[in-house]
Amino acid sequence: MTEKITKKQPEDVGHQWDSDASGTSGASMPTPHHPKAQKGGGASASATPGWRVLAVLSMLMGFASISTDLYLPAMPMMSHSLHANEGLVDLTISAYLIGFSLGQLLWGPISDRYGRRSSVAIGLVLFVIGSAGCALSGSALAMIGWRVVQALGACASVALSRAMVRDLYEGARAAQMLSILITVMGIAPLVGPLVGGQIVALAGWRAIFWTLVGIGIATLAALFTIPETLPVTRRNEESLGRAMARYGQLLRDRRLLGYAGTGGFFYAGMFAYIAGTPFAYITYYHVPEQLYGLLFGLGIIGIMGSNLLNSYLVSRFGYDRMLLAGTIIAAFSAIMVALLARTGWGGLWGLVVPLLVFVSATGFIVANSITGALDNFPERAGAVSALIGAIQYGSGIIGSGLVGIFANGTPWPMGWVIALCGIGSLLSMRLLFPVSGLSGVRYMPARLICNEEGKTEACGSL
Repeated sequence: MTEKITKKQPEDVGHQWDSDASGTSGASMPTPHHPKAQKGGGASASATPGWRVLAVLSMLMGFASISTDLYLPAMPMMSHSLHANEGLVDLTISAYLIGFSLGQLLWGPISDRYGRRSSVAIGLVLFVIGSAGCALSGSALAMIGWRVVQALGACASVALSRAMVRDLYEGARAAQMLSILITVMGIAPLVGPLVGGQIVALAGWRAIFWTLVGIGIATLAALFTIPETLPVTRRNEESLGRAMARYGQLLRDRRLLGYAGTGGFFYAGMFAYIAGTPFAYITYYHVPEQLYGLLFGLGIIGIMGSNLLNSYLVSRFGYDRMLLAGTIIAAFSAIMVALLARTGWGGLWGLVVPLLVFVSATGFIVANSITGALDNFPERAGAVSALIGAIQYGSGIIGSGLVGIFANGTPWPMGWVIALCGIGSLLSMRLLFPVSGLSGVRYMPARLICNEEGKTEACGSL
């Protein structure tokens, strides 16, 4: 016997998004019922935010990629200009990931208590400062330090935009919206290396970071055209210290670890790809800097396509099944990357093709792993989004760091790191098997959680 428990939303939310966009606080928004007074499930179909909100959310989600993808073609030039070796320049990516992963752990509880928009605004200011510092850096070590500052700001945009989606949607619908938004923001990494290559050729690598300063300022202005998504009545009144301490409680949840593991290992492989391909393509296979973006763009097109496919299929098969399919694709393509990187068979395209398949699995892994984690703890969406993001990007530190440490002038270090990560992502699905019952489940299983009053309530559906 199955039962679907739905969560009611006020019918007027969707109709007032655009008209309220000029408001300056959460009070201008329609006030939904507190989540603890409702049962979990899908948001009302009428709760549809306007195009302006969706556009800004896409911009915010794009900060993780645009902050790195834009300067990928400049990495060899930066190495020469800053008198640093290949491995040290690769560490600018690892440093960024350190700030990005740790910063999210702070922004999550802050946004749960004080709201999403003001938290994102402060983060954007830090991003602008960090980008300007990178542009003025005179050494690789200075660049590494400013990349940390840049990341501390950028992570607020990415982590909290996911929480904002969870403020509006649940379950398969949330996975659909994340897939669509990721597809839209995929334009940023698609054009990033292309634009970056042209900027390098015309104005040098420092101009790339001044461009990021401009992007940060423009996004900050756009942020204040939309309302707060987390009304005061739904905010968490816990002290920040206690909220931070509750991360340990979240990490004891088996399903949360499963979703975090699948996404975390995959992100490690993705950042090994980001750190390794500039040198594999440009230095090893002698691809011109201006054309590197075209090869990188093939992967972005694959990501956009798989996200669109996921948004269509997830309502039919459920996000657990789609996540499993994505991890299988990632694992087998990652093994092929390692084999071809080691043997050199097929030359440049022998490496490009399996890498394209691997990165395309993003559409089936990222949105579904995030949605699964958020659906387990809807009342703490900011903290959960931050924790998942910290684990994913923290894993990226390891992936990109290993490529930098073992760099030997060939694609092989990137290949074996990606292979290990793809296999790890697939093995993490074992943590979800006992609960999700992938053979027959279409929606998230019902689970009982204890609220602060000690009462139990259902979340999700069977």
